[in-house]
Amino acid sequence: MFISPAYAQGAGGGDTFTTLIPLILIFAVFYFLLIRPQQKKAKTHREMLGAIRRGDKVITGGGIMGTVTKVVNDHEIAVEIAEGIKVKVQRGMVAGVVSKTDPQGGQAAAPGAPGGQQGGGGLLGGLFGGRR
Repeated sequence: MFISPAYAQGAGGGDTFTTLIPLILIFAVFYFLLIRPQQKKAKTHREMLGAIRRGDKVITGGGIMGTVTKVVNDHEIAVEIAEGIKVKVQRGMVAGVVSKTDPQGGQAAAPGAPGGQQGGGGLLGGLFGGRR
């Protein structure tokens, strides 16, 4: 015969550790760019939901704004969306707190105060005129 038999060539000369390095790097990038920021955002949202009190102005997930009139239980709150119109909302469906009242039930927090989520604070807000 004119054709010699072909034999399978051995695996590439690398060890298993060098082949795992790209996978480890990809996982690290995903963790620091996707997973960790999402966990931080979820934690702050949970803390915000746990701190809702009567008198807070909230925005629901559907975009309805209202004032919390009663915290029914751990899972639902009563929100007044217009004068005399109250609806029950699941606490988890609150998208954000517009203005907070202090824990003693006094005046609402100032827009630039750390308790409220309004304002244009931060470095970029200060540079571009976000503070009033």
